[in-house]
Amino acid sequence: MRGFILFLWFIGIAFPNEAPYIVVLGIAQDGGSPHAGCKKACCTDLWNTKQKEKVSCIGIVDPRSGKSWMIDATPDFPEQHRILTQDHQTELAGIFLTHAHMGHYTGLLHLGREVMGAKDIPVFTMPRMKKFLESNGPWDQLVSLKNITIQTINNNREIQLGDRLFIEPFHVPHRDEYSETVGYRIMGENQSIIYIPDIDKWEKWGQNIFQVVLNTDIALLDGTFYSQDELPHRDMSEIPHPFIVETIEQLFNLNTPNRNKVHFIHFNHSNPAIKKNNAASNLIRSKRFNVAREGNTFTL
Repeated sequence: MRGFILFLWFIGIAFPNEAPYIVVLGIAQDGGSPHAGCKKACCTDLWNTKQKEKVSCIGIVDPRSGKSWMIDATPDFPEQHRILTQDHQTELAGIFLTHAHMGHYTGLLHLGREVMGAKDIPVFTMPRMKKFLESNGPWDQLVSLKNITIQTINNNREIQLGDRLFIEPFHVPHRDEYSETVGYRIMGENQSIIYIPDIDKWEKWGQNIFQVVLNTDIALLDGTFYSQDELPHRDMSEIPHPFIVETIEQLFNLNTPNRNKVHFIHFNHSNPAIKKNNAASNLIRSKRFNVAREGNTFTL
């Protein structure tokens, strides 16, 4: 493990005293990019290239213990698991779920007997999510065969993952058809990070996003849609994510160091910001905000 850390330092990624860190394992909305059934240029140009984007997921890596945790089990679980366990040389110690929408839990199937045949992988869920998995197939089979062991977590109740490493779920408003929806606060010795891949409009939340950003070190925030005009054929009130342009407006009075804390993530395939160095992503950077990219790391 120590040799791997030295290698990361050599290529420009340093983790002082082997501090825990977050690694971004995917940035796309539930359907990924390219997106099934999309016949527009945003997707058709990608099918035969390597420019695909995995579904939003982050890993928590603790070099001291050699353990790691994933937040969400996405349809891209096989590759994200490989990156976390092989590239970062860790043992997967658990999976934290945000909610029961397709891109956030369906990767659990790979833990079943048809694929990995995993043994007692801890899966951390809120109470409704736990009941959903235990009461519906095929998820209940993962429980009965002991591929996974569900651990109940509670709103605003922190969990210790390692030496000076903690995680805390918090409720956020979203379309909760089958489960609650949570974001996570991950806290290390040096920094704290919040991860909110899915939320309805900020004004529906009981917290002030301006103050939340002020009181954290890194904020990975829902950037599903860039603006109102992105999906003219859809009723956007049915999928009420905060538009990136709205979030920028709400946070515009932050100074530059605080704006730099914000990294948008969870981009729909139609979101122009998902592409590198185009007008939308460049505009976000010109406002001193950031676009999350796979492979980004943040020391805790």
